[in-house]
Amino acid sequence: MTLDAGGTNLVFSALCEGEEVVKPITLPSAKDNLEACLQSIYEGFTLVRDQLPVAPAAISFAFPGPADYEAGIIQGNLPNLTAFRDGVPLGPLLRERFRIPVFINNDGNLFAYGEALAGMLPELNHALEVAGNPKRYQNLVGMTFGTGFGGGIVLNEQLLRGDNQVAGYLWCQYNPLYPSLIAEESVSIRGVRFAYAHRSGDDRPLSPKDIFEIAEETRDGDAQAAREAFAELGTVAGHALLSALLLVDGVAVVGGGLSGAAKYIFPAMMKTLNSSVEMRDGTRFPRLQVAAFNWDNEVERKVFLRPQDSFLASAKTAIAVTKLGTNRAISLGAYWFAKKKLALLG
Repeated sequence: MTLDAGGTNLVFSALCEGEEVVKPITLPSAKDNLEACLQSIYEGFTLVRDQLPVAPAAISFAFPGPADYEAGIIQGNLPNLTAFRDGVPLGPLLRERFRIPVFINNDGNLFAYGEALAGMLPELNHALEVAGNPKRYQNLVGMTFGTGFGGGIVLNEQLLRGDNQVAGYLWCQYNPLYPSLIAEESVSIRGVRFAYAHRSGDDRPLSPKDIFEIAEETRDGDAQAAREAFAELGTVAGHALLSALLLVDGVAVVGGGLSGAAKYIFPAMMKTLNSSVEMRDGTRFPRLQVAAFNWDNEVERKVFLRPQDSFLASAKTAIAVTKLGTNRAISLGAYWFAKKKLALLG
């Protein structure tokens, strides 16, 4: 059984063999009332369980952090679910109530895991096989652009959570455009809104969709400022991804609501990834040490897939927008994470 936990709604479902087996159930989250929120969570999982032909094996879902995910304890300041700010043992509460294993993860982690096992990574490796290219990729960085800046890392089919369960936390990386701020201040809904208002002087309460329509010139506003607002997100996200890929050495996939504006985000992001730095004697090196390709650009994808004669020429990475969809990738990540954990438990 799975849960997509948001500040407005809680969406419950269940998966078997990677496929949804019940119609999703949506309940209000009651984000600022702990007792009401817990009752919604209990009710949602109960309604799903009652529709299943067999007893569920586990509960597995994404929940905002900070949290001790291994122990299932939600703690700290959650802007979208303020009821949990004082620390709540959500995992133990659900285990006690439903008498099955409970697995909780960060949504960025599960997005990356779903894409690594059932999304971008198998798609890319299959395309390489079809193209006659012997190279295969095993590592992936996932990023989500939305209310916040999410991230996750998968190495050889293993989700990297880290010793302190904060691996893949791209949101708090350095912001090259505003050095006193974190990356998320630009890579988020509020970042796009600020960047557009700052450039245009337009103080209307616009949504990212509004700003995208302004960029497309289908809504009144400053089209150039709108495009630059999304490009600013791409520049800052590119710096964060560059740092991650230097350590991970794999490919990357982007999801989240703002990824719908990829046509304005990706050029700036790819420019950052393919930028160079120099030594004091003037010698220049690519910052990433490999060539970065936009997987969703047909011309670039063909070059990426082409077999190379030398090891150095084959040093490449690819960046794509999710084809699974963010919510499905997270659900599949939760499903496969639970499956692997259950297999280890015997």
